Amino acid sequence: MTLEQDVRVQRAESGAGPLHQLRTSEWMLLAYLLFTSLIALIRLPTQPAIRWVLLANALSAVLVWLFAWAPLRRIGRALRELYPLVLLGALYPAIDILNGFGGITVHDRTVRGWELALFGTEVSRTWWQSAPSAAWSVVLHSAYFAYYPIIAAPPITFLVLRRTEAVRRAVRWILSSFLLCYPVFLLFPVAGPYYEFPRPDAWFTSNWAARLVYGTLARGSAYGAAFPSSHVTAALVATAAAFYGSRRLGWILLLPAALLTVGVVYCQMHYGVDALAGILVAIGVVISWRILERSSKFQVPSSG
Repeated sequence: MTLEQDVRVQRAESGAGPLHQLRTSEWMLLAYLLFTSLIALIRLPTQPAIRWVLLANALSAVLVWLFAWAPLRRIGRALRELYPLVLLGALYPAIDILNGFGGITVHDRTVRGWELALFGTEVSRTWWQSAPSAAWSVVLHSAYFAYYPIIAAPPITFLVLRRTEAVRRAVRWILSSFLLCYPVFLLFPVAGPYYEFPRPDAWFTSNWAARLVYGTLARGSAYGAAFPSSHVTAALVATAAAFYGSRRLGWILLLPAALLTVGVVYCQMHYGVDALAGILVAIGVVISWRILERSSKFQVPSSG
């Protein structure tokens, strides 16, 4: 009997269809695709480019269905563990399209008012000027870029170690942190200091780390995606997921995640309020998942 026949027999005996095969992370993806499709349909008459978002959403939904239903060998099963996070590479740029490539009304004035009320100054604008340091510019721009390996490290590490439950926990925690931030970017868009303020002085941005960050943002930033800081939220959630799977990995990620949280403000990428909101969202995500995972539906082993 072939693998495909064996899988079909097992599903026929259990009565399981595609919906029964969906994982929590895949349900979250489908819910977000539905949400953004509704936003796209509302904004489509004034923004024709949004039709590409609708097409991408449809293809993404098909991909989810295929992973849930198609018989998978070892590589396919490994890809299924990680692809929800890989799909974020398409979902994030779609925010820029849905927000009209900068043509949407943003709420920076409101957030800057919160910043002044909370900190007494626009800290993202003044911090690097009041405490100038070329060395800290290198360190904190490097930490900002470390966002990518911080996010990738827990699921990939646990996949290599064949710790399936730890992989799935990391994926659903990290994915949910993004999918909580993205709707805010669409309904309450905030451009952030990267767009609102003049660039820092040349001495601050002429190092290799700053050039790397600015080059990356020039090719892949999304307008309106500042509040809350998904960089902060996802980095902290990924670090927490790492701790629950491997304390050693968690300790490794803790310092770069902490530096990133500081760096997004010092390097004038986010308002201080953005970073603070990102911290609060991260705390909410971790606490919520820990409560859910203690229920009968989720049973995830603790770290070892």
